[in-house]
Amino acid sequence: MPLLRSQRERRIPQFGLHAPAPLEPVHALPPSAREMRAQAVHRLQIGLFGLGAILLLVSLANVIMERATLADKAAALDPMVQASATAANDPLVDMGVAPELPVGSTPNKPQK
Repeated sequence: MPLLRSQRERRIPQFGLHAPAPLEPVHALPPSAREMRAQAVHRLQIGLFGLGAILLLVSLANVIMERATLADKAAALDPMVQASATAANDPLVDMGVAPELPVGSTPNKPQK
C-alpha cells in the first residue's frame, strides 16, 4: 500500500519522456471494487435478516392474538363457566405469609 501517490505524470514534449509529478501524501485510500462489493453484500445480508426477523415477530404476534381470540370466544360460549359468587381470598393468607384477620371486627385498642 503506497503512502504517497503521484498527481499526474507529465509529458515533456521535446524528449518524449515521462517525468514524475511531485508526490502528495495519501490520507485515505478509496475502497477497491472488491471492497465495495463486499460492503454491498454485507448491507444486503443485514437488511434481509432484519426483514426476516420483523416478519417472524409479526407472525408470532398474529398467532398469539388468534389463540387469545379463540379462547375468549370459547369461554363466552361455554354455559358452565360462571363468575364465582364468593369473594376472592387474600393471596398472602393463602401463601401463609400473613395471618388471617377477621373482616367485621375492629382492631383492639391498647388500654391505658
